[in-house]
Parts: sequence; structure tokens; C-alpha cells
Amino acid sequence: MFTKSIAKLILALNGNEMKSEVAAGFAWGLLLGLVPLGNICWFVLFIVSFFFRHNHGFKMISLIVIKLLAPLFLPLIDLVGWRVLHIDALQGMFITMYNMPFVPFTKFNNTLVAGGLVGGAVLWLPAFFLSMALIPLYQEKVLPKIKNSKVFKKLIKLPFLSSINKAIAAAEKKRNA
Repeated sequence: MFTKSIAKLILALNGNEMKSEVAAGFAWGLLLGLVPLGNICWFVLFIVSFFFRHNHGFKMISLIVIKLLAPLFLPLIDLVGWRVLHIDALQGMFITMYNMPFVPFTKFNNTLVAGGLVGGAVLWLPAFFLSMALIPLYQEKVLPKIKNSKVFKKLIKLPFLSSINKAIAAAEKKRNA
């Protein structure tokens, strides 16, 4: 089962038909990766993401990578959140939101949550379009070099990787049929 999941991720990245879904998955992962875990806001965003068409595997991979890299950007995310939460024109809305039932549980007034939301929302479209541009570049330039490398040919003989390779071949055959 695990090998089939990895095979599907590799097929999604190497196939032409799901380029926008892979890019959207990356962008969703970026947004979710910038918002801190452990609050209702993150869980609502995560659930809402399932209502949109994208590659959920790449969402999870990019989410994990962004979460691992997030400590490098925490001061910037915190600064963005602080600036957003101190915009005078929004103070009335924030007070109203804080006095609503359940809304304070989203922790919208936390600088890291606000900064992550704003940063993720601002970076969503650039991440999507950058991914859309990089996927064909990867498919045309990088993938052939990887497939023809001696290291790849030796690694693919390992039992785990050969089972992934067989799952990819079976999925490609099924998709092309």
C-alpha cells in the first residue's frame, strides 16, 4: 500500500495531466505549513482544502517540508502577524471577532497565526504559478538525467525501490489503457 502511494506521487509529478493539481497541492501545503498547528484555524483550513481539487500527497509533502523549514522564517512570520494585528483600521473587526463565540479558539490574534495566514495567502498564487513553471522544467531537463544516471540504475535494483518501480509501471499501464 505504501509503495502504491509513493508510486502515485511520482506519477503525478512525472505526468502531464495533473500539473495544476500538483502545483495546487504544493501551494496548499505552503499555506498550511506557515500556519501553526494546534488551533482551530489550521484544522479549518486543512478541512477546507479537501473541498478543492489538488494532489493531496504533494500537499502533505510540502506541508512537512515547510513545517521543517518554518523555524527559519518564524521571526518574519511573527513580524508580519504583529503588523497585521496592529493595523488601526482593523482593530474594530478584531475586537468584534474576539467577542464572538468560538472565534477566539482560532487564535487569530496570535502573531504567528495571523502572520502565517497572511503570508500563506500572499504566497499561495506565486507558489502555484512557480510550481506550474518548474514541473515541466523538471520533466524535460531533470527527470531524464536522473533516469539515465548510474546511481538511479543501481538504486532501482534494491527491493523496496524495485517494488515502487513496478507499482509505477503498473499505474502507468493502467492510466494509458
